[in-house]
Amino acid sequence: NLPSLLSLSLSLSLSELLVINTQACAPCFHTLSASAQLSSTFYSTSCPLAIQTIRQAVRAAVAKEARMGASLLRLHFHDCFVNGCDGSVLLDDTPSFTGEKTAVPNNNSLRGFDVIDNIKSQVEAVCKQVVSCADILAVAARESVAALGGPPWTVQLGRRDATTASLDAANTEIPSPKSDLDDLISAYSKKGLSTTDMVALSGAHTIGQARCISFRDRIYNETSIDSSLATSRQSNCPSSGGGDDNLSPLDAVTCTLFDNFYFRNLVKKKGLLHSDQQLFGGGSTDSLVTTYSTNTARFFSDFAAAMVKMGNISPLTGTDGEVRLNCRKTN
Repeated sequence: NLPSLLSLSLSLSLSELLVINTQACAPCFHTLSASAQLSSTFYSTSCPLAIQTIRQAVRAAVAKEARMGASLLRLHFHDCFVNGCDGSVLLDDTPSFTGEKTAVPNNNSLRGFDVIDNIKSQVEAVCKQVVSCADILAVAARESVAALGGPPWTVQLGRRDATTASLDAANTEIPSPKSDLDDLISAYSKKGLSTTDMVALSGAHTIGQARCISFRDRIYNETSIDSSLATSRQSNCPSSGGGDDNLSPLDAVTCTLFDNFYFRNLVKKKGLLHSDQQLFGGGSTDSLVTTYSTNTARFFSDFAAAMVKMGNISPLTGTDGEVRLNCRKTN
């Protein structure tokens, strides 16, 4: 799900899928209260190789499969929107514990957990139980965007990992791809994020893909959609009889590049998700979408700033939480 780096997603319905396909891109708060305790130099002494290790692992993963960049960005978004950026999204279910992986926005949709496991093992090899899984997600999101041509930003660090998760919050807090503009503005506002942040973060769908189930209603029943887009997407998303998980790129023009084509598409009524096109349809965000569609530098700047703000949502710091040895389970 994702209105459009957060569904991220990272769309944001960043929700219904920040996943990139290299093959087919053709036709591709109390919230911010703890942020002062985070620091960009948190690991400079305790684990000086942490950032470099994460960067190299992300670059290798994205080089192997470009869609993984979008998937990792989306993991960070779905983590931060549920009780803050605390790594809770990574916890597996057990007989006595229910995590967030089976929530509607996540189930059969989130991916990249194996890549995070690999990154964690590499980081553990250079610094035993120092770097949290929540911080790995934050750095991996930045490195994923960079690997696909997007803007850099300074990641604040020092988050610790949650020992709990919330299936209910995952089902209610992550914006839906069927959200209207007012719903999107409200969902982000509850997290301390402005309307500008919301629109900028939605631009993460420049590298995303969505499942047919998340845009079927739009391509068959809505009028605010370019007819050629609707027709082309219908070929891979039947109106009935299956195909729910068939993927289509959220940006069919440059689906493996982090650029401003997502916004160029919206101006042409070529937003794939309902929540995407809601950003440009006569509402309060039209002017910002227009600006981003012609000014990549402004989009990149606002996106980077919004990612820092999103990464500051309710982190666990100090002695709260823990630093997991295995990102899939509590210590």
